[in-house]
Amino acid sequence: MTFAQNRPSSAQVEQWDIFELAFIVSYDGNPFIEVSLSAEFYSNDRSVGVRGFYDGEGVFRIRFMPTTLGAWSYRTSSNVVVLDGQVGSFVCVESSPDNHGPVRVSDTFHFAYADGLRYLPVGTTCYAWTHQPANLEEQTLSTLKASPFNKLRMCVFPKSYQFNTDEPMYYPFEGSLEDGWDYSRFNPAFFQHLEMRIADLGKLGIEADLILFHPYDRWGFSQMPLEVDERYLRYLTARLAAYRNVWWSLANEFDLMNAKKEDDWEYFAEILTSTDPVGHLISNHNCLRFYDYSKPWVTHCSIQRIDMYKTAEETNAWREKWNKPIIVDECAYEGDIEHGWGNITGEELTRRFWEGAVRGGYVGHGETYYNEKEVLWWSKGGELTGTSPERIAFLRRIIEQSPGGILNPLPSSWDLPCAGVKDEYYLYYFGFNQPRYRHFKQEAGVSYRVEVIDTWNMTITQVPGIFEGTFRVELPGRQYMAVRLTIA
Repeated sequence: MTFAQNRPSSAQVEQWDIFELAFIVSYDGNPFIEVSLSAEFYSNDRSVGVRGFYDGEGVFRIRFMPTTLGAWSYRTSSNVVVLDGQVGSFVCVESSPDNHGPVRVSDTFHFAYADGLRYLPVGTTCYAWTHQPANLEEQTLSTLKASPFNKLRMCVFPKSYQFNTDEPMYYPFEGSLEDGWDYSRFNPAFFQHLEMRIADLGKLGIEADLILFHPYDRWGFSQMPLEVDERYLRYLTARLAAYRNVWWSLANEFDLMNAKKEDDWEYFAEILTSTDPVGHLISNHNCLRFYDYSKPWVTHCSIQRIDMYKTAEETNAWREKWNKPIIVDECAYEGDIEHGWGNITGEELTRRFWEGAVRGGYVGHGETYYNEKEVLWWSKGGELTGTSPERIAFLRRIIEQSPGGILNPLPSSWDLPCAGVKDEYYLYYFGFNQPRYRHFKQEAGVSYRVEVIDTWNMTITQVPGIFEGTFRVELPGRQYMAVRLTIA
């Protein structure tokens, strides 16, 4: 047996960045299942345990995200003598301006980075983008860079579905579909590639909402034995928990995965929460029925609409039911394919974003316009051709301009949802209605500036004057209008 340690490149690591140890050891057996490796990290009276992992080519790694400033030390533990008892230290320094740490729940229904900066999840979906040719993956990153999106739903495992039948470049295990998979041996190249793309997203300020299981599978990864699922999850958290822009989504459409029992999901959540020292956001996405989002480990509700027509309009009720952030990750996609979930207009998707926003929630984007190459954004990535992204960017700016950079629902008329802060800020949204005017009744003695917002044409028109009490606002008789009242 030979041994060498690659010391960290620097004795200083940014807060919320990755401190990594690498050990080179020749090992004759199966290092994935026969070698245990972990480290305890110490700072003042605090200690954090982290699992290591085998990364192929004789390399074992330990990754750690320091969350507090100052001096840290570590000591390794292993059943391999040369890996056991390795010690060292480093200093955690202030983060750079673009490093805000992992995202956390904030103010019950919203989010903020670890440094307190407000985070508004403006998400999109590219399920299988990391399983495409390199040039297509790079095009996806370029598209994302120019987009308003700061969260991406993506599968860890490859996906087999309409418009996505190609074989991936990498598989998560050694072996093949024809000869069988060796579930006792991971393919490090698969995970290294995934990590590279997660890091690429991080450079763009985009959160990677990782889907850990899904039913659209022809390779058997959705029906692995429970002990393999467990080993996979532990390996994944050892590799990825130190990345600050990671979220965990147990499944895409958990209720379509017939090989999994209800108790399995709770077991998977227990594994993730116990092996993730950072405590990344975690949820479980549905298809035909909701998961029990009241479970204490669920940080936010990752929802696919169940009703064909009533989607983000349910956000108020979901907030009241679960008292957690609501993200309608799937409300249907802008596109023109045959399926009802993939052929709504850009106008309708934009409307659903606004309906969710003024009800205090967040809505996710996806695009499914057919093209001859069958490179659809929702599955493979590539280019965005729809009309909703720039309108979503406009909405994002409106929310950012609101008090505290968030929207919470306010009591309002039956036909006009409203968000804001009482006696200070009101944002009303008319949706598919098209009134010529509207009377507003506010508290006497409080004066407001009034703006008419065309959410589709992305214009904001100041109404001359200052208003209080009961007043009438003239409107253009078009759909998708909003009115904003700001205390004068």
